[in-house]
Amino acid sequence: MAFAATAYAQEAQQAPAAPEGQQLQRVEVTGSRIATANLESVSPVTVVGAKDIKLEGTRSVENLLNNLPQVFADQGGSISNGSSGTATVNLRNFGADRTLVLVNGRRLPAGSPRNTAADLNQIPAALIKRVEVLTGGASAIYGSDAVAGVVNFIMNDNFQGVQIESNYAFYNHQQNGGAAAEAAQRRNFPVPGDKSADGKVKDVNLLLGGNFADGRGNAVAFIGYKKEDPLLQSERDFTACSLDGFSSGNQFNCGGSGTSFPGRFILGDGNSYTVANNAGGVRPYVGATDQYNYGPLNYFRRPSERYTFSSFTHYDINDQARLYTEASFHDDSTVAQIAPSGLFGFDASGPNAIRYENPFLSQAWRTQLGLNAPGDTADALIFRRNVEGGGRQDDQRHTSYRGVIGIKGDVGNWTYDAFAQVGRVLYSETYFNDFSNVRIGRALNVVPGANGQPVCQSVVDGTDPNCVPYNIWALGQITPEALSYLQTPGFQKGSTHQSVQGINLSTDLGEYGIKLPTTSRGIGLALGWEHRTEKLKLDTDTAFQTGDLAGQGGPTFGVAGQFSVRDYYAEARIPVLEKVPFADQLTLTGSYRRSDYSTDHKTSSYGVGAEWSPVQAAKVRFSYQRAARAANVVELFTPSGLGLFGMANDPCAGANPSATFAECARTGVTQAQYGRIEDSPAQQYNAIFGGNTNLAPEESDSYTLGLVLTPMRNLSLTIDAFDMKVEGVIGGMPASTTLTQCLQTGAPQFCSLITRDRLGSLWALPAGNIVATNQNLGMRSTRGLDLGANYGWKTPGYGSFDLSYIGTVLKEFKSEDFPGSGEYDCAGLHGTTCGTPLPKYRHKIRAVWGTPWAGLELGVTWRHLNSVKLDATSSNPLLAADFEPADERLASRDYLDLVGQWAINKNFTLRVGMNNALDKDPPVTGVVAAVFGNGNTYPQVYDAMGRHVFLNLTAKF
Repeated sequence: MAFAATAYAQEAQQAPAAPEGQQLQRVEVTGSRIATANLESVSPVTVVGAKDIKLEGTRSVENLLNNLPQVFADQGGSISNGSSGTATVNLRNFGADRTLVLVNGRRLPAGSPRNTAADLNQIPAALIKRVEVLTGGASAIYGSDAVAGVVNFIMNDNFQGVQIESNYAFYNHQQNGGAAAEAAQRRNFPVPGDKSADGKVKDVNLLLGGNFADGRGNAVAFIGYKKEDPLLQSERDFTACSLDGFSSGNQFNCGGSGTSFPGRFILGDGNSYTVANNAGGVRPYVGATDQYNYGPLNYFRRPSERYTFSSFTHYDINDQARLYTEASFHDDSTVAQIAPSGLFGFDASGPNAIRYENPFLSQAWRTQLGLNAPGDTADALIFRRNVEGGGRQDDQRHTSYRGVIGIKGDVGNWTYDAFAQVGRVLYSETYFNDFSNVRIGRALNVVPGANGQPVCQSVVDGTDPNCVPYNIWALGQITPEALSYLQTPGFQKGSTHQSVQGINLSTDLGEYGIKLPTTSRGIGLALGWEHRTEKLKLDTDTAFQTGDLAGQGGPTFGVAGQFSVRDYYAEARIPVLEKVPFADQLTLTGSYRRSDYSTDHKTSSYGVGAEWSPVQAAKVRFSYQRAARAANVVELFTPSGLGLFGMANDPCAGANPSATFAECARTGVTQAQYGRIEDSPAQQYNAIFGGNTNLAPEESDSYTLGLVLTPMRNLSLTIDAFDMKVEGVIGGMPASTTLTQCLQTGAPQFCSLITRDRLGSLWALPAGNIVATNQNLGMRSTRGLDLGANYGWKTPGYGSFDLSYIGTVLKEFKSEDFPGSGEYDCAGLHGTTCGTPLPKYRHKIRAVWGTPWAGLELGVTWRHLNSVKLDATSSNPLLAADFEPADERLASRDYLDLVGQWAINKNFTLRVGMNNALDKDPPVTGVVAAVFGNGNTYPQVYDAMGRHVFLNLTAKF
């Protein structure tokens, strides 16, 4: 099969008949620890095989998974502003922390001290044998974090021979114009031409394996190297400017940031001015034309360089015991670049006030500032972009080590597996080209020196003899020496550590005669114990801790902590009926896990299921799972600090606020401020984020009900309904919700969390913010259908054909921010509240033709995503807000992928293909959700960079 919708469809219903005198091989399927001869699961499992992975043409595990309808956008290579440097998987949009990632059935460690979700970059795509994706709670089987489901990577750990793979890929793109490109042209921003090849990827790997000790053992070693070139937003016409989110009717407009060049100076009278010329002239600041176009310098895809190593060995000590080991290493370096730093609302008041004596001030500036004589001072709020210094670069490096040792085998009728594993991730970060707030104040406080030349006051009084004056009051006056003084790096380093010890026991109680009289199969039983310890530590330097870095939005504090958990679990599989009228097979399953945390919390997870085949060609399956997720180290122990959140607008800002004065007064707005508060041009506002050591575990309930049909040997059809809900969701109260609730109700529980700065804003100064530290809050729920079909046939003289289909219908995705706040449904929406696009329908259809010409195979894939609307268009009052028609909808997208594979001979295979062969641009909007929105679109959802061409040559000996 070219692609499998479910485990049931991927494999035969039953293992092939064993030769006489031999036992059927028992295997373990994701979602159960009971090894059986039947390759099926009570819960639907999507399987992507090694052949499917090669046909995808992607060397990125994150992109491989993102093409599945059950997976939603999360951290990855197309995230720059807010990047953690990792790649994560997010099942059902419940969040990456609620998706458990396994390798050969054992969990990966926390991917980073900044983002605890498992890092998919640790997994080399070329070594994957298959991927099994189970959606729905699985905590009873695998423990905490499996709230939304499990992704299990089965590795090629029994290889013999030598295999060398060389891969080369690039993007080919014709600039297609459109509304976003037209907006850039109207503003005379540069628009790029067509690209023959950019965003190149080079990947080479070596796989070695062989048997030893007369076939009693096998050893496999893998070495890989991968390099990805960067791609800037300036290289695509639809990202040539940053759309402003305030489109005019059906027309997009370029916007940008109020931290502009050559600057925005908000004076004491509330009016804004900027520099007019190199003589220090002054003119009014005009937002429509003076905002800074920050997009082109952002990376659309980050550069990265990665080294990987993996090894797998096993040795049969005797017929009852196999010793096995796994070892893996990866080293990944990447750089996230965003627009230059600068003065993000520098408060020139008090000791930093602007002085008449500053020799850089022209007479025009002195007049505008009201500076009439020596000794006079003026206050201003200064926003100025450091275009002279270039983009901020976040250089991040993750290095992981993981080892497993275990022994497994059979003792009598019992199968056992005892193991110990350890995983460690080392993290380092250097943040370049940011400004120091302290040095900004010193460099702007300039006085005439002894020789009449401008000099810093801090040099005169000896506070900082290294200070260099910074002249922002006229064009073209910034010196390299001033930049060298102001630009300062920030450093972070840290690590995560995981250790797990466990033992699994399973048996078929039928060997002891324990089975129901209505079936020939015995009761399957699995028992186990597991102990896991999670540690995390992140250290930040003084520049990060004190908030001295101007472009960070606030201080970044270190975090350290650990917890451990002891788990006891049991699982049973009970055949009830077999080969009777209306029941070719009826099987019940049950599972239970008790978890005892060192944080004084105890949880119980459990599940029940049923499989009923009234006839051999049809099966009904049902499962219910109660899952739990305990808070991770970051959620528990992160100190509170200032950060940014996205919001369409502050209802109390602008000349004509949408909220009344009485409502705004509840949030701290004074009568003098009302109607005079500047809104954030970048739609970013301040919030206080942090951990909470009193967090209780989340709990979820998942239901699935499915039908599997196999009307003929080469055809399988599946339909599975899912209904999932998680309560006590861990997270900060959405700051926008807090503001809305305060405006509408005036309740102290909300209004007490809001503080406005002296300008009345929630963004200009750090004093203006909303508290959003972690709590156990409301709920998330989702309902829908998973659909799958596979059909294959052979035609004499024409070769073989395989068709596969996998799709998801999303009926609802509801959220309640806190108990009693009311629900809102984000299915079919995206935006500042709903976040990443949630299409109501997605599918992937693949056809593969095994031609009659020896070794040649051709494939075509059709990927579809339904359109989504802006969440502000909803009639739900919790989502409804003003919007412009241009931002109303992200149109549907259909992508065509082509691939050809030629087995030149038994040693060499060539693959060539194009994903997004028609070079479709992504849908664009001026309103995208923070983090996962980048370049006026969602590049982790849509094919944003153009036609992806790939070539692969595999040599196997």
